[in-house]
Formats: sequence, C-alpha cells, structure tokens
Amino acid sequence: QVQLVESGGGLVQAGGSLRLSCAASGSIVNIGAMGWYRQAPGKQRELVSKITSGGNTNYAESVAGRFTVSRDNAKNTMYLQMNSLKPEETAVYYCNAEVLIYGSRRFRDYWGQGTQVTVSS
Repeated sequence: QVQLVESGGGLVQAGGSLRLSCAASGSIVNIGAMGWYRQAPGKQRELVSKITSGGNTNYAESVAGRFTVSRDNAKNTMYLQMNSLKPEETAVYYCNAEVLIYGSRRFRDYWGQGTQVTVSS
C-alpha cells in the first residue's frame, strides 16, 4: 500500500556533503512523523533525525549542527542535507514514516529499503 524510496546516497570524501531524499507513494491519506535512521556494519540501527508533519525537528547529538532534515508535504518527500561528513558515518541510511492509509483508522510505520552512504578518508 505504501512505498518509501530513498535516493541520493553515494561515495563522498570526508568533509563533503550529500543530500538524501525519501519519497512516499501509495494509498496515503496522511503522513505523520518521518525520520532518518542509519545502520553501520555490525551495529544496531540508530536514529539520525526526525521531523513532524508540522516541521519540528530533532537530531542525534553526533549530527546536530551538520545535518538538516526537511520535508515537502505536497510532494510526500523528506530530505536530509548532510554536511561535513565523517568516515564513521558510513552506513545504510533508511527512511521511516508514520502513514495513515485509506481504509485504516491508525497510523502505521513504514520503512524504505535504504541507500548506501560511504565516506572515505
């Protein structure tokens, strides 16, 4: 019913920047909070940043000041601008969204397939 597709990942040198996108599609009535998570090899998935439907944001302490999350509700799309990237931030970055679909009375969590971000030194 709902698909989340991440894009914008790739290979970048330390200190460089990337902009990730997450586009939602399907039988969507409304999208609540959205968030970016990342998972490095051998580690658990961690929250990077989240944003409410009204635009309120939160960031992990490790990325605050360097990353900026935003969203375009008309396009059902969320973005993550990542600046001054560090090698330890190499990971698969996943999009998460709380979505209300047609015929449902409650929001459900959906996940994208992830996009690889590799930061080289």
